[in-house]
Amino acid sequence: MLYCHKLGHFQWECPNKEKEANHVETQEEMLLMAYMNMNKANREDMWFLDSWCSNHICGKKEYFTDFDGSFKGLMKLGNNSSMVVIGKGNVRLQVNGITQIITGVFYIPELKNNLLSIGQLQEKGFTIMFQNGTCKVFHPERDLIMETNMSLNRMFILHAISQPIASTCFNTIIEDMEQL
Repeated sequence: MLYCHKLGHFQWECPNKEKEANHVETQEEMLLMAYMNMNKANREDMWFLDSWCSNHICGKKEYFTDFDGSFKGLMKLGNNSSMVVIGKGNVRLQVNGITQIITGVFYIPELKNNLLSIGQLQEKGFTIMFQNGTCKVFHPERDLIMETNMSLNRMFILHAISQPIASTCFNTIIEDMEQL
C-alpha cells in the first residue's frame, strides 16, 4: 500500500491512502533536484549549495578569474550522463555583502545552474551547519562568511554577485596609459 510521505500525519492516517503516491520506491540510487522556474537574470546570480556535487561548477566563463583553459575532463551527472569540463579557475562572488573567492571551480558551458560543492568546502576546512532551515558556512579563521535560508522546495540558494576582476584591472591600465 502506498502513502504520500508528507509531514503532518501518521502513515495510517494518510489522506492519500489507497491513492497514487507522489514517489517511487526503488533499489537504485537517485539524484533528486527540484526544478525552479526562474527568469534568466535571477538564475545567473544564484549558486545552489549541493551535497551531491563533487566539485564547484559554473556555466558562465565571464565569472572566472585565474582561468586555466587547458584543464579538461568529464563530469558524471546523477542520470548517468556526462558534461564536458573545459576549464577550471577561481570565481569572485559577493555574498551577503562580503567578497569571497571560490577556488577550484570547473567551467561547464552547458550548465544551467551554478553549484557549490558542500564536500569541496569541507575539504578546504570550512564548517557547514544546517539548522532550523538555515545553512551557515564558517571559515576556520574568519568565522561566519555565508548564510542562507532554505527555499520553499528545500534547497539552499546563495544569491551572489559575480565580480570578475580581470576586465576591471584591464580597464584601469588602459585609462592610466591614456593619461601618459
